[in-house]
Amino acid sequence: MRIFRIVLALLLATIPSSVLAEISIDKVPSAAVWYFHADFEAMRSGEAGRSLYDWLDSEVFGELRDEIGFDLGKEANQVTAFAVAENGVVVVIEGGISQTSRDKILAIATLAGDMQTLESDGKTYYYAEDRDGEHDDETDIGSIDDAAYFSFALKNKIIVTSTAEKMKSLLSSNGKIAAPQKHEGALFVLSAERNLMQAGINTDELGHDNDWDSNILRNARQVAVLVAEEGAEISIEAQLVTTEPEIARSLASIARGLISLQAFSDDLDPEARELLNKTNIEVDGSSLRLRITLDPDVFVAAIAD
Repeated sequence: MRIFRIVLALLLATIPSSVLAEISIDKVPSAAVWYFHADFEAMRSGEAGRSLYDWLDSEVFGELRDEIGFDLGKEANQVTAFAVAENGVVVVIEGGISQTSRDKILAIATLAGDMQTLESDGKTYYYAEDRDGEHDDETDIGSIDDAAYFSFALKNKIIVTSTAEKMKSLLSSNGKIAAPQKHEGALFVLSAERNLMQAGINTDELGHDNDWDSNILRNARQVAVLVAEEGAEISIEAQLVTTEPEIARSLASIARGLISLQAFSDDLDPEARELLNKTNIEVDGSSLRLRITLDPDVFVAAIAD
């Protein structure tokens, strides 16, 4: 069993094609290629967010409980993950993780592969490798499938990294990440008063050989998505930074045309029609912004399909 792959995959698979949430800008380096953040504490405590949490608990956290006996939904308050080209992947799970859960994670990592107990700056961390996998310290960004470093040494945190260097750095700084530097091409972060989930990706940093499934994404330099709570409703905002202003305007026209065509389809169910009718599309220079505000039950039905 690849414990880290399971945890990360379940987190990132909660929403189709990137559903995102609030993340404090000081938690993600500006050089990040992608980031993901989920605030389970905000979901549990909110009127609309609770519907999203209940769906995650049923469809995602339940599978994790069955696989490893770790109740992520109840024990974790926030999860943050990102990748930086020179540092690989970092995942931070924050919350009152019980000793029982820590013991289970250690036991499963030991049974699943080869595990080493290591130390840095007086703090213990572990290296686990799948017996059938091949580990290379130059781990590709975005991948901790076959090997990872992890630690419980910092209070109320589980830290997982793909490189020993990043693990040692985080342990030395007590989990603090250097403040992001503003520069051209730095990842942007959307925000709202009550953010629930957020993610973003810098497509420039991935090169030109990636296999995008969408013409829209192929013409975007950056993409960010935010799911937030607004009173009794859920708002979803997506923003794309395109390569040229003309491309942003063209994509907006295409999106509006598709929405208009679908809205008059006899085969469209009421929930989908409501979603399309509430979709707002704006263009500002090279940026394309899409925003929808929905009843939480409609939102959950949409992501469950």
